[in-house]
Amino acid sequence: MSFISNKEIIEEGDTTILYLSANNLHAIKVLPQIKNKHGESIENVFQTTYGALKVASLIGTKYGSKIQLSRGWAFILYPTPELWTLTLPHRTQIIYTPDISVIILQLEIKPGSFVLESGTGSGSLTHALARTVQPNGTVRTFDFHETRFNIAKEEFEEHGISNVVTVSHRDVCNDGFGEDVDGMADAVFLDLPHPWLVVKHACKAMKPEGGRICSFSPCIEQVQKTCLELRASGFVELTTMECLQRELQVANRTMPVLDLEGDGTKNGDNKQQHSFVGVTYPQSMPGHTGYLTFATLPPQWSRSVVCGAS
Repeated sequence: MSFISNKEIIEEGDTTILYLSANNLHAIKVLPQIKNKHGESIENVFQTTYGALKVASLIGTKYGSKIQLSRGWAFILYPTPELWTLTLPHRTQIIYTPDISVIILQLEIKPGSFVLESGTGSGSLTHALARTVQPNGTVRTFDFHETRFNIAKEEFEEHGISNVVTVSHRDVCNDGFGEDVDGMADAVFLDLPHPWLVVKHACKAMKPEGGRICSFSPCIEQVQKTCLELRASGFVELTTMECLQRELQVANRTMPVLDLEGDGTKNGDNKQQHSFVGVTYPQSMPGHTGYLTFATLPPQWSRSVVCGAS
């Protein structure tokens, strides 16, 4: 299967999304048998709040179908980058869809783009980047942690995006992105503790025509250091933003209506009421995730600073 294409029927080995409610989703790999903690093969039965699901029964089912559980029902959905972000196993703190949408827009990524990403982490952003640049684009993603690198490589192959995504085990802070990508990148994304150490390497990796860079950092001190390095390396149009998601709650409401002609009552002792549909803001909302810093590297002929110069 592939997260960046589509098909109608579930096959053995597919990764599917079990939708119970908007806040209760699960990623399930469709395998008839799994191994228990003793290494024995047993029937693959997935337990939910609405009962058990025999996973083998999904084979041959159409994606989007309503399926029966032992004490209720659910929907089985085709995996998308957005659904995967909500259900993936966390190996690191991940980037969520509101930030991902801003990143892709501001980096001006499109089909055919060559994008560098560091670090890979849990692969949330990587899946969205792969869908955006396909079929002829490339995502090169890097992680210094060997275990995370191995898991990500296996995951990308299972999800059918390895033809677009290449993952490498590399410390880009010290070693850069590699000579094989010098002058090739349209955009660079950094999610690192010390992104300012990678700015000079990102500058070297970008095309002579220039490109865009984004750094995701949770602390404003990281942003300050990165911006100083971006300026020193010849980047322009520096912008830092924070994406905060606030949802509106829709509800039926009533309010008393003033009766100027009568005694304030209608139908006996009941006051006149006006019913309407209104919206309110929730009492709490998701808080700070990180600051997104964007900058542009001008074309090589117009740069006043040599890349990486201090």
